[in-house]
Amino acid sequence: MTLSFRKFVTSVAVAASMATMALPVSAQTYPFDSVVLTTHSSPGGGTDVFLREMTRYLGKYLGANFVVENVRGGSGAKAMADIATAPADGARFYGTTPTFINTSLLSQPEYTFRDMSGVANVFLDPQVVFVRGASPFQNLGEIVEASKASETAVKFGVTTPGSLDRQVMEQFKAITGAQGPVVTHDGGGELLISVLNGTVDLGIGEIQELAAQIEAGEVRVITTYTKERLGNMPDVPTATEQGIDLVVNKFRGIAGPKNLPDEIYAAWETAIQAVLQDAEFKEWYEAQSLVPAYMGHVEYDAFLADFATEQEAFLKQYGIIQ
Repeated sequence: MTLSFRKFVTSVAVAASMATMALPVSAQTYPFDSVVLTTHSSPGGGTDVFLREMTRYLGKYLGANFVVENVRGGSGAKAMADIATAPADGARFYGTTPTFINTSLLSQPEYTFRDMSGVANVFLDPQVVFVRGASPFQNLGEIVEASKASETAVKFGVTTPGSLDRQVMEQFKAITGAQGPVVTHDGGGELLISVLNGTVDLGIGEIQELAAQIEAGEVRVITTYTKERLGNMPDVPTATEQGIDLVVNKFRGIAGPKNLPDEIYAAWETAIQAVLQDAEFKEWYEAQSLVPAYMGHVEYDAFLADFATEQEAFLKQYGIIQ
């Protein structure tokens, strides 16, 4: 079972073809010296890491400095409200993931993704399943077998209730018949701690959240929800290779208040394309298995609307919403 990303995959191919095109590297004249990027992610979570690393390089292409703010609460609802109610002038933005759409559908907060505007997409982010280094589990088959033997044998860890990984876990259980509690967390940082201390037996996460712990042997990646094995983890089999037909791609991008000026959209589109070609930033994101997947404002807005329609159908299919 594959979450539908057909239009997104097409965009990835277009982005790859653009990689050979030369883009200006001089900074633009941006109307603000300082720009705030808001995330629902906790410090150390995937979006937090993505934003902080990207902004180390983005400033020289956009012509601004950046501040990353962690606005937590309501599975992203507070962060969405922060941006939806901000002036549409180019001073405040939001780091997007599927969470801000899922939270909108699940919780029906006062402000949703519909009160925001897609500015640009940056990456696809492969999802991996990880366990602590001393875990007895070596593959998904062992997890499924243990969970079927006892409802309390395996505790599954995910991030927020509105996260994509929460839905992926429901799909995994539906496909395999696995059983056991699913424990939610405020973000990837908290989930990692729970895996390390044994509160949960496994988690779904991203490489950039886990890189240090993987290198230290504190956690092990036992599968990836990708079509093919990751280049920097050639020994880790995909879920499909383990007999579970589940492929997931998580997007990471930027959104802002509705109806931003055209020149703001244009400035961000130019800067994002340029930073994706920055040699130092490229070295970092390739090491994290992040896949460049640029989309500009118009295309990204349309993609987000389509994604929301698909997610709503998914949530109804699994009885999560009516």
